[in-house]
Formats: sequence, structure tokens, C-alpha cells
Amino acid sequence: MWKRLIIILFTIIGLLMLAASALDRWISWKTALYVYEDLQTLPFRQVGLVLGTAKYYRSGVINQYYSYRIQSAINAYKSGKVQYLLLSGDNAQQSYNEPITMRRDLIAAGVAPENIILDYAGFRTLDSIVRTRQVFDIDDFIIITQRFHCERALFIALYRGIEAQCYAVPSPKDMMTVRAREIFARLVALSDLYIFKREPRFLGPRLPIVAIHTMSKDLQNSPAVSLNQPISIEKKPEKEQNKGKSYR
Repeated sequence: MWKRLIIILFTIIGLLMLAASALDRWISWKTALYVYEDLQTLPFRQVGLVLGTAKYYRSGVINQYYSYRIQSAINAYKSGKVQYLLLSGDNAQQSYNEPITMRRDLIAAGVAPENIILDYAGFRTLDSIVRTRQVFDIDDFIIITQRFHCERALFIALYRGIEAQCYAVPSPKDMMTVRAREIFARLVALSDLYIFKREPRFLGPRLPIVAIHTMSKDLQNSPAVSLNQPISIEKKPEKEQNKGKSYR
């Protein structure tokens, strides 16, 4: 009796794992035509959407996922593949602000401040993708992140009828754990889209990129003025600042 139940249990687990793997491969196949790894073949688009992640691990070591995204954003901008960089990330805590951190590093590398737009409410990939169209009024843009993340972001865009391409940036060599987590993240994304019909946590009024650039630099660049952050920031101790996700 118990032996039969164990066999049934393992069979069910095996089928679920097989289904998860098949869905993972389906998302990769569905988005393959929109992924570019060579900067030279990347088409020009007005906006490059840089998906946020923590700059440091909890140990204080630099996060390579972050480093590769920032360097690739710089390369895309300086090569003329994008005109503006929209930085979308988490800003739920005062001591942890992905968009501001990315902005500082991009400006230090020579990106013009007036060509950087901040999206403080990119809490999840779905939020970042949908807000780019519904808040910033951009229907066709370049997503900048690692390939596995590209595929999930593009799948969300395709489902929502958004035209997007992705510049797939390099990944760290040791990413087996992250890639395994990505399978689960894709299952969550599928359930968000097909079952729960989730929307971004915050939307707010439209802020087209062109309109943002008619504002004064002080207004645009001040994190205290919540142009695209309809949330109240929760104060957290400084020690919390490195607890962001390693790749999102």
C-alpha cells in the first residue's frame, strides 16, 4: 500500500517537473526572435529599459548581474542604439534604491543626466514592462538584462501586446542556482498572466518620456519629488541596503 503511494507521489512530482521544464523551454522558444546578443545587430530604439537589481550581495561583494547590465546599458547608449535609458527598479525602502544607484553609475560613466529617466515602482519584471507603456508611453523599446531574464520579460511584453526587443547581456559563469530559480519565476509569471491577470502594483498618471524632458532638471532628478513613485517610502535601517535580489 505505502509502496504504491510512494510510486504515485514520485510519478506526480516527475510529471510536474517535466511540465515546468517544458513551459520553461516554450518561453525561450517563443521569444528567441526578439533577443539580440550582438550589439552591432541590435536595432535602434528610442528607449532602453534597464531592469534593476541590487548592486551588492549581502556579503558586500559586487553583484555581477548588476555590473553586466550597467556596462551593457552604457555600451548601448554610447553606440547610439538607444537615446534614453529608463531605469526601473525597487525603491520600497529609503536605504535601498535601485534606480538612483544605477543612475549614479551611469552618470559617472558619461551618460548625460537628461537622458536618464527613473521608474521607482519597478518592483517586479511585470511592473517594469507594463509601466513602460502605460506610464511612460513607450510601445517599442529595448530591454537590457541577462538572456534568461530577457526571455521572461519579452514573454510578458508579447502577452500584453507590447513591441519589445532585448539586448541579452553577459551572465556570471556560476548561475546554476539562479537558472533553477528562473524556472519557478516563469511559472509565477505564467500564473500572473493567464490565471490571476495581475496588473502592476502602481500605475499612476501618464508621464511620456518627451513630457518628462520638458521639466526642469531639478524636478526630474530629485527623488523627493515622486514623479513616478506613487508610494510612501518606508524607513529601514542602513544595514538593509544590500538585501535586494541578485537578479530579479
